[in-house]
Amino acid sequence: MKPKYMVGGVIIVAFIIWGVSSFMSFSIQYVSLNEVPQTTGVVQVMGKIDFDSVTYDAAHSQLIFDITGLEKKTMHDRLKVVFSGAVPGNFEQATSVVAKGRYKDGTFVADQLFVKCPSKYQGLEKQALEQGGV
Repeated sequence: MKPKYMVGGVIIVAFIIWGVSSFMSFSIQYVSLNEVPQTTGVVQVMGKIDFDSVTYDAAHSQLIFDITGLEKKTMHDRLKVVFSGAVPGNFEQATSVVAKGRYKDGTFVADQLFVKCPSKYQGLEKQALEQGGV
């Protein structure tokens, strides 16, 4: 086999390995609330915000709150989330949140929060049906 083909093959294999490892580092796994304590790396978890547990420590710029499961069978599952940074602007209206981060010492330390707010169109379809539209 010619050396230039071998070098080309090695370069192609190196790029394939680099591409797969880059893709794997960007794909963050979703886990359930009860799976979080068994994780070691960065994961995403979704839950309903328990607004009774929400506190904001202005001195440390930390938002601390609990999330619960979204389904009836997982609503008893609870996870404490600590997020360092500004409170997302629509946090008070959020129906659920996706937290991206790591589990550490009994707490989920979130690097990013993605809040899901109720749609401003929610209920409009029902109103239109009642009024004879749609």
